[in-house]
Amino acid sequence: MFSYFKSPGKNKQAYTIAFYNLENLFDTKDDPNTLDDDFTPKGRKNWNNYRYKNKIRKLGNVIAQLGTARSFHSPAIVGVVEVENQQVLQDLVTSKNLKKHNYGIVHYDSPDERGIDVALLYKKELFEVLYSETFPLFLEAKNGDRDYTRDVLMVKGKLNGELIYVLVNHWPSRRSGENSTEEKRIKAAQLNSFIIKKINSETENAKIIIMGDFNDDPSNISVKKHLVNDAFYNPMERLINTGNGTLNYKKTWHLFDQIIFSKNFFNIEKQKHTFKYAEVFDKHFLKEWKGKYKGNPFRTYIGKWYQGGFSDHFPVYVYLIKH
Repeated sequence: MFSYFKSPGKNKQAYTIAFYNLENLFDTKDDPNTLDDDFTPKGRKNWNNYRYKNKIRKLGNVIAQLGTARSFHSPAIVGVVEVENQQVLQDLVTSKNLKKHNYGIVHYDSPDERGIDVALLYKKELFEVLYSETFPLFLEAKNGDRDYTRDVLMVKGKLNGELIYVLVNHWPSRRSGENSTEEKRIKAAQLNSFIIKKINSETENAKIIIMGDFNDDPSNISVKKHLVNDAFYNPMERLINTGNGTLNYKKTWHLFDQIIFSKNFFNIEKQKHTFKYAEVFDKHFLKEWKGKYKGNPFRTYIGKWYQGGFSDHFPVYVYLIKH
């Protein structure tokens, strides 16, 4: 079911759906209600207005390019994670490289302790938002207290007039160890399954896109067993099997950033969209060009040391073809 364009040229009916972990897109202000102190002028990372604007400009440059090798349009939809608030998103969509593309924003504050959220950017001329809602992920810490993390964002809308649903995720990290945190990501997958059942009870044969930083690869059981059932297709599984990745940890490539489709995106119908192609956007300018991290994503910081890069993740995107 994985297919490619017959020619390298652009297609007027190709539309890009993308996802990008923006790696700590914080403003410079201290929010007393979250653990954002490192990303302030007096914090450990000496985060200041110059560095913030530089990151905004660079991220906008990347997003504007996603999918344009084969599409005449900048991305119709971009899921983003690790954003602090509505204002940083507003600064992003009005930045030099994005302002002409007229992006709208769907954003809610999550209860995450660091104050990072998930959001959806959408090109207003291509996508119409009809409804949006967040679903909290309830996790328990070892001491029995609630472990606050990111919500799942669900957006219902029309892409070129066709009804689709998009779920944007940022699952719990592996910071305390892959095995010890696996159950949290399984619960995140199960929350997506609950949302999908809710969607299908409302819309027969709904077209659904699940995207996010899952902090697991396509082969991990949270994704392969608990998220991707017979009704869904994960093109990222083939990508990682051919050596592609979106982040590198201890010299091992992972593809945590994924875009997954309901299989009805393979049905060819008039005025409908079908899945065509999936890719990691890992252009040379997004990579470290020397040293022991050569080839890895060119990130903003390594530890507390400012690098001036983009993100510690490469973005991913897919093409849909409208018939």
